[in-house]
Amino acid sequence: MNKNTLTGLALMVLVMIGFSTYENYARRNQAEEIRVLDSIANVEAKKEAKLEKKKQEKLAAEATDTLNPLFEARQGTAGTTIIENELLKVTLTNKGGQLQKVELKDEAYKSRQGGHVVLFDAKDQNMRMMLDGKTSNIVTDELYFQPTDIKKNGVTMHLPVGKGSIDIIYSLKPNAYLLDMDVKANGLEGFFPSKTNSMQLEWTEDMKQQEKGYDFENRYSTITYRDVDGDTHELSASGGNTEEDEFEEKIKWITYKTQFFSQILIAEQPLEVSAMSSEYLNEGSGYLKTYKTTMTADFDTKGLKPTSFHLYLGPNKFSTLKENEELLNAGDDLDLQSLVYMGWPIIKWINRFFFLYAFDFLTGLGLNMGIVLVLLTLIVKFLVFPLMKKSYIASANMRVLRPKMEEINAKYPKKEDAMLKQQEVMKFYSEYGVSPMGGCLPMLIQMPIWIALFNFIPNYIEMRGQSFLWADDLSTYDDIINWGFHIWGIGDHLSLFCILWCLSTVFNSVITQRQQSYAMTDEQQQQMKMMKWMTYLMPLIFFFSFNSYSAGLNWYYFISGLVSIIMMWFLRKTTDDTELLSKLERRHAERKASAGDKKKTSSIMERLQAMQEKQMEILKQQQERNNQK
Repeated sequence: MNKNTLTGLALMVLVMIGFSTYENYARRNQAEEIRVLDSIANVEAKKEAKLEKKKQEKLAAEATDTLNPLFEARQGTAGTTIIENELLKVTLTNKGGQLQKVELKDEAYKSRQGGHVVLFDAKDQNMRMMLDGKTSNIVTDELYFQPTDIKKNGVTMHLPVGKGSIDIIYSLKPNAYLLDMDVKANGLEGFFPSKTNSMQLEWTEDMKQQEKGYDFENRYSTITYRDVDGDTHELSASGGNTEEDEFEEKIKWITYKTQFFSQILIAEQPLEVSAMSSEYLNEGSGYLKTYKTTMTADFDTKGLKPTSFHLYLGPNKFSTLKENEELLNAGDDLDLQSLVYMGWPIIKWINRFFFLYAFDFLTGLGLNMGIVLVLLTLIVKFLVFPLMKKSYIASANMRVLRPKMEEINAKYPKKEDAMLKQQEVMKFYSEYGVSPMGGCLPMLIQMPIWIALFNFIPNYIEMRGQSFLWADDLSTYDDIINWGFHIWGIGDHLSLFCILWCLSTVFNSVITQRQQSYAMTDEQQQQMKMMKWMTYLMPLIFFFSFNSYSAGLNWYYFISGLVSIIMMWFLRKTTDDTELLSKLERRHAERKASAGDKKKTSSIMERLQAMQEKQMEILKQQQERNNQK
């Protein structure tokens, strides 16, 4: 158990070191990447400026052409129209007939400044539609719409095109985060070529930084989409300065997602995506990334059928996403809940069918979120206590048998007798019915729970804005000290919850090492010295990795470590070594008495012993052949 357990811990440490090194290396190189990209961007900007100048000259010429079917649409001044329901306040601009600002009215979601959360504002977002005409092309963000049929929860944006028009009809669903958007042609049969049956959409947005931790929020911000086969994909959640892809794929929906909020464009008919990109924006700019997607949608130029979309503009809350999806009556499973990331399949099942219900039940009692995490820790520890006890007893068995193991080591002091010593050790383990790996499996079974909460807590929106003790928001780091500038490996702050967790991990390591040292022979202790120091190094790795993580996650791990210490103390106090040794001796006598029973099923150690004996026999035969030669 000891060697395998420490080997597992060593591998965990190496993974954490590798991850931390890679993350810091990427962060150091980001500045250089941005500098190179900026120089390239300057060249591109000059080219775009020339193209823009030609474009403006063309628009100016068209604006004075009274015979142009878009002449009226090019004349106008910018104005706004507001529609709202119980949960959303949406501001639309007549320049482009599109959304200009979206504000969440639910008091549960506050911005860092204390007001309502604003998903985007003013020039943050642009969704333009492009249609090819016979003589003129419609590019909506260059044209002025006329708001008509204005209601509290809906409006029609009317674009005059010659004797016809393009209408974009917006309507908010009652008590939901859903905005319906229908695009329809009226009387434009002669404006479009006969082959035109689609329109192009270009959706660009600078994603606002909603949370305190730039790096942590960026980690969970990405473009997500679901294809027509029912598979959900992400462009990239982290990586270099820019992530992009060019492909031809039909999708049901696409999401511009941050850690706790999403904007989902859901199409009645599949969209064909041609390009998608995500570019990091500088920390301190107030934004995370720039998302851009180019896609094609079906469009009926005769106006018999509108092109219909639905926009979800709201929180990444599992139950809310599910409720809003049911309102769409889509007929197939859109699986919007997958936007609440819960980890890989096995981990996802643990979160989906246990922790989600456990959190919802406990928060439903009106308890502070910090207390909820304490109660959840106690529930989890109660459930895994039998495994922990089994692991402890396996280690205790090795401890009480240590004097006998020392006798075997003394019997074979020479290195050339290592195989004989190993064979006798295996026989010894088999006779007493113990295994050095006996405590490993119970501990490994607990790892999925540790990983499950690592994925769940940072994405549980109910944690957002919840204060506890000195932390004003458990969804982000608790900076008891903030010096205002970045230090490599630490950042610009110290998280007290992270420090407490690391200290509890150190104490746990000390207790575990002491417990294991009692079970090891002197020779084994000498061999495991390096592994021992690696387990002490792990809390330091945790500190550098988790200093910017969610305070709620660090608080949970701290309480979990504290409870583990108490449980280990309890097991040590309630375990009688004399009684345990007597039990092992009785088992030893019973096994020797039944050694001749062939029907008895062999244990793992017995099979290992048999393999060792066979290996020894082969070695002896080889030595005899070598002596004969």
